[in-house]
Amino acid sequence: MTSTQLPVPAFEFVQGDSPLLVCMPHPGLHLTPEVDDCLTDLAKKLPDTDWFMPELYDFLTPLGVGYIKANYSRFVIDLNRPYDDKPLYETKTTGLFPDVLFEDSPVFLEGKKPSEEAKEFYKEHIWKAYHSAIEQELARLKEKFGYAILFDAHSIAAEVPMLFDGVLPDFNWGTNDGKACDPLLANAATQILTPHFTQVLNGRFKGGYTTRHFGQPENGIHAIQLELSQATYLNDELAKQHEYQLDETKRPIIQQQLKDVIEACQHVRF
Repeated sequence: MTSTQLPVPAFEFVQGDSPLLVCMPHPGLHLTPEVDDCLTDLAKKLPDTDWFMPELYDFLTPLGVGYIKANYSRFVIDLNRPYDDKPLYETKTTGLFPDVLFEDSPVFLEGKKPSEEAKEFYKEHIWKAYHSAIEQELARLKEKFGYAILFDAHSIAAEVPMLFDGVLPDFNWGTNDGKACDPLLANAATQILTPHFTQVLNGRFKGGYTTRHFGQPENGIHAIQLELSQATYLNDELAKQHEYQLDETKRPIIQQQLKDVIEACQHVRF
């Protein structure tokens, strides 16, 4: 395999002029031909996607905030898992190359999975490329501003029995139990939320690989992850049928709150 065999680039990167970089590892909808040929009918609907992250955060560029957005589905490779695929949680989770959907059914048809050669190619040309870009941009921001902030933007269904009991709060913040950032950043993000939304800090989600790896406050790089409940912005009835659309009534409310959060994080000084 060669890098020219990727149907589209591994990611989209827009550089900003702010100490804040927003990462979106799971909004990608593209598949490689090999993965596409192996997926079950349900997996082809890409149910575990972080739906509409670029649309929800479309205010970033006007704020001068840079972002990096993955183009490939997590069913090709999950960019928020470590390269060696060591589990991030003791509870049930999915890996670098997910083989089970969040609703606990197979990702791949029986007897069909991408080859080991394909997996190595994805690790080299998608995973490494994405994380190298983050590393380089955070280094540039730290050099320019004296510190850098990584905001790792995710979303997830409000109810995923395979992963957790009950219903998630609207905003699920993760700072690796306080190891990934100065408390000033977590305080800025959590205190700006209006009472309209519920939230938790380091609950079921404490931050994935990106937050844990890059969040090094002792070295001037601060990271925080947001798992946003999809109940805050999707059409609920359609989502139950594995059809995903923005709810235009919810959209302006959640976008204003997200914008307030990003601006609050921008204004933190270390």
